Amino acid sequence: GASGSAGPEDRMVQDEKHRGMEPGEAQFSFEHRLEQHEAWWHEKYKPRKPRYFNRVHTGYEWNKYNQTHYDHDNPPPKMVQGYKFNLFYPDLIDRTKAPEYQLLPDPSGATDTIIIKFHAGPPYEDIAFKIVNREWELSHKRG
Repeated sequence: GASGSAGPEDRMVQDEKHRGMEPGEAQFSFEHRLEQHEAWWHEKYKPRKPRYFNRVHTGYEWNKYNQTHYDHDNPPPKMVQGYKFNLFYPDLIDRTKAPEYQLLPDPSGATDTIIIKFHAGPPYEDIAFKIVNREWELSHKRG
């Protein structure tokens, strides 16, 4: 905060930031606004969004079309190939429940993007991001 003392969430974000980026990665922080709801625990714990440091991985897709129309000197447009979400919940009250995510339709009606919403529990509010709507590769190397 403005007081100058970094809390555990700030340190976690800084640690993640200092890990650096792999080739093709960039910082990703396009947060999607969610409706506000007052929680039963709001008196005791100030509700807040978790801190985060996310990455988006982009690269070239060398499909048949792109192989025909592009080459390494004139590459196709970069495509989103993946995301890494690093959300920090150091003050989570119920540590027995793992944070969860939900995929929701884009409220704009767009079908090429979806909303990924993360829920961890008190004192953290849900947080959401708009991402590209594509099939996921969940292998350790890719996902």
